[in-house]
Amino acid sequence: MTQTTDFLAPARLGRLALPHHLVMAPLTRNRAAADGTPTDLMVTHYTQRTTAGLIIGEASTPNAVGQTYPNITAIHTDRHLAGWRRVTEAVREGGGRMFLQLQHGGRVSHPETTGLTPVAPSPVPLQETIFTPRGHLPAVVPREMTVADIRATVADFAAAARRAVDAGFEGVEVHSANGHLLHQFLAGNTNRRTDGYGGPVERRVRFTAEVTEAVADAIGADRVGVRISPGNTVNGIEEDDTDVLYPALVARLRDLDLAYLHLVHADPDTAVYRRIRADWPGVLIGNPVLPDLTTAGVTRAAAGMLAAGADLVALGRPFLANPDLVTRLRLGAPLNPVRDRYLMYTGGATGYTDYPALDDQPSSASMVALDGPRVA
Repeated sequence: MTQTTDFLAPARLGRLALPHHLVMAPLTRNRAAADGTPTDLMVTHYTQRTTAGLIIGEASTPNAVGQTYPNITAIHTDRHLAGWRRVTEAVREGGGRMFLQLQHGGRVSHPETTGLTPVAPSPVPLQETIFTPRGHLPAVVPREMTVADIRATVADFAAAARRAVDAGFEGVEVHSANGHLLHQFLAGNTNRRTDGYGGPVERRVRFTAEVTEAVADAIGADRVGVRISPGNTVNGIEEDDTDVLYPALVARLRDLDLAYLHLVHADPDTAVYRRIRADWPGVLIGNPVLPDLTTAGVTRAAAGMLAAGADLVALGRPFLANPDLVTRLRLGAPLNPVRDRYLMYTGGATGYTDYPALDDQPSSASMVALDGPRVA
């Protein structure tokens, strides 16, 4: 991809022509039906945000045991497929394009939610409570996956990818970040195996690599991205070898000719970012740290991410609170603030589909004066 710092300039992602460089990051919002099927409210939410260059749909589980919390989306039944197809058709009609993130929670799950004992690389429980239909409960000890379990889960990811394409998605993102199952295999504190999937980094990256390879075989490598979050401690993850772990993973993935690699909390000033950018030959999506959620702050972060070698920029909270984010950045108009974090996951329209667009507010000219000029 031709390097630029103008995030509003046209871009490409493989065979997809994108109107600009801004990607809507996957945002789990707990608005699905109890069985994981997307709802009417979700159709509205995604349709409101079709000006994103690419929408990466929220984390969807490839099997029942992979569900993390109540009302999380899924993609392992025909009902799920039909529900997601309603979303993709509405987004496409609005001029948008979507990938779907595939996420297995691993030990970040609970029998009160799924009726099943969570699975993980090793029987190491999460040292936190987990939200369930009965409220927050202590995490349970997960069942260590057998090699047969691993192979079945790889197959489930591939089947979920096929369903996603059948549902109208342009491709899928394999979630190997944020302390979920694939990340649990990567991290030494959650992976204590002594077989071919544990121990040295070359064996700990194997599960993510096999899942990605199977998904690429199922739908084509140009439809597949992978998300990673080096050094992220969310969900009890501890990495004491980040500097060698991720180069090993990139080495396993780099020759697959994937659509992209998505780097969470990308910080261009870190050695791990510079190493990944140097080692990864394809499209890199950078999800920057955003300490300043004003128009000027988001603009600086997006332009800086491109200047540091990223090809596309993924934004989460700005798209969450601003259905017309791209228009606001183009005009230099102020951004809606993100409301109470509690509203992100409570269900219903409040804090989800009721964020106003510029057309619903006083004139944009008067609002620009409140936030100052656009910063390039």
